Amino acid sequence: MEDDDCLTTLKILIIGESGVGKSSLLLRFTDDTFDPEQAATIGVDFKVKSLTVDGNKAKLAIWDTAGQERFRTLTPSYYRGAQGVILVYDVSNSQTFQKLDQWLNELDTYSTKSDIVKMLVGNKIDKDKREISRDQGLRFARKHSTLFIECSAKTRDGVQCAFEELVEKIIQTPGLWESDSKGNRGVSMTGGGQSGGEGCSGYCSVL
Repeated sequence: MEDDDCLTTLKILIIGESGVGKSSLLLRFTDDTFDPEQAATIGVDFKVKSLTVDGNKAKLAIWDTAGQERFRTLTPSYYRGAQGVILVYDVSNSQTFQKLDQWLNELDTYSTKSDIVKMLVGNKIDKDKREISRDQGLRFARKHSTLFIECSAKTRDGVQCAFEELVEKIIQTPGLWESDSKGNRGVSMTGGGQSGGEGCSGYCSVL
């Protein structure tokens, strides 16, 4: 493996109701593809991708979990050891937004890291019909102390930035990952720099 320059491996979860576009976000980020006929995830999907943020390279192990109720018994093991979570809702479907509290409760129940970094993502901003405003998403994120971004897996808007900002915040929280990394010492961090994604400052809010 040629990962000698890799700072750490991070476990990232993508959670939320079925149909909000979790798999589409994952595929857009890892493979830069979009399938409008994307089938619902059965159980869990898993992909690995390396990402460099502020000069620090991390390998991301990203778990895309099914949103259907019948798979809920499978979830505790997926949460174990995760350093970051992307909580997705569909801006054109208010019901998916209303279920966010339920997902956060599940996260609090099963997460094994108390300082896990949370990113709230409002997906499908390309849709003409919007039921949840950006301000509503921002208020929810502030209330629950999460990062926040709106994006579109279809058009790419904000997708790269969402993952970059999440990873940047995790790396800036050494207690989340240092104990899991072997032989990586003396890493210098530069705070607050842009992550290199297109238009990040126009989408992301660090709360």
